[in-house]
Amino acid sequence: MTEHIKVVKPSGVLDATSSQDFREEVIKSLDSKPKMVLVDLKEITFMDSSGLGALVLAFKTLRASDTKLVLCSINEQVKILFELTGMDKVFEIFSNQDEFNQSVLSQIS
Repeated sequence: MTEHIKVVKPSGVLDATSSQDFREEVIKSLDSKPKMVLVDLKEITFMDSSGLGALVLAFKTLRASDTKLVLCSINEQVKILFELTGMDKVFEIFSNQDEFNQSVLSQIS
């Protein structure tokens, strides 16, 4: 990507068991002081409320560090979870990484 953008790519299930690892990975992404963190959910097969909570906590943690968190490539199950909880209004969501690249990278180049 660029030095201003860090990409985090969790995989499998994002639930109570894996959410701590995800949060640690997001916090570690702050080491390079990015302006933005893209969480690519392409490889996530299932997310429950704990996974959603981990995303919200990551969002708040990054915002406190003046870093923006955006998402891409959410599957249908995750999309429904976001819509039911109203999180689709909280997070900026791109359909895939190509759409993110076209939209965001053109702004910071």
